[in-house]
Amino acid sequence: MNDAIITSNIRKRFISNERTGFLRRRKIVVEALRGVSFRVRWGEVYGLLGPNGAGKTTTVKILSTLLIPDGGYALINGHDVVKEASIVRSIIGLVLYPDKGFYSRLSGYENLVYFGRLYGLSKSVAEARARELMRLVGLENAMNRSYEEYSLGMRARLAIARALIHDPSVLFLDEPTIGLDPISAREVRELVRRLKREGKAILFTSHNLWEVEEVCDRVGIISNGRMIIEGSPRDIKDMLGLKYVVEVEVQLNGRVETIRVETTNPADSLRRVINDAEARGLNIIRVRINEPSLEEAFVKVVKNEGE
Repeated sequence: MNDAIITSNIRKRFISNERTGFLRRRKIVVEALRGVSFRVRWGEVYGLLGPNGAGKTTTVKILSTLLIPDGGYALINGHDVVKEASIVRSIIGLVLYPDKGFYSRLSGYENLVYFGRLYGLSKSVAEARARELMRLVGLENAMNRSYEEYSLGMRARLAIARALIHDPSVLFLDEPTIGLDPISAREVRELVRRLKREGKAILFTSHNLWEVEEVCDRVGIISNGRMIIEGSPRDIKDMLGLKYVVEVEVQLNGRVETIRVETTNPADSLRRVINDAEARGLNIIRVRINEPSLEEAFVKVVKNEGE
């Protein structure tokens, strides 16, 4: 099976209370997911994007067996997340709140050993696995420091180590770099790439769209509980008709000028600009193609959905 994660028409609704006066409230139905479908392949990082309240975390919670969907189904390595929840839990790793769920007075190493034991590892195996993971996430020099002394970046990396303690084949990383400094965030991204090379399937959510573009092979953008568009970052930009900017610096009689063209077909536009410049006897100094960002695509999708 090439697909590690399969979701089909997942639906979820919540009952919420809305204030209508000083003492009055009324119940309202919130459609968190309205039929979300997507697949994640083995050895792939899939970015699940959307504005606040779009349904990203709800999707992650359903896939990790923390919530039961109201409709549709989801499979993890062929196992149904509702009917085979215990099997699913044994093959997934979850980072939902990077700085929560640890024991503050235990060391990072002791925390990992404890969670390893909860997964049924023997004491010796849990200890060996904890040492291995502390090295993997770059915390080997802080193994014996208490968790309460860890910085937010260190806690985020320890959360990933905890998710890996039982060597899961599927990982859910919900905002794993939120609040991290640039160096810590970069270390987390490098770790994600390494796990991908090992063949793990990774579902990744983040509001840092530059980061998503850096680490994700494909992305899906959801809004109002629905999947709006899906594909590689490049494919999504092309589907939305976002424009590239072709810049060619030329020189004539000692003067340097820049020819700038916005286009959806940068290769053809560049060829035409170069041919035209050469026909006019201009000396070409430098050529640059600026690709539209995933952020531009995200804003266009969400804005169109809201109109």
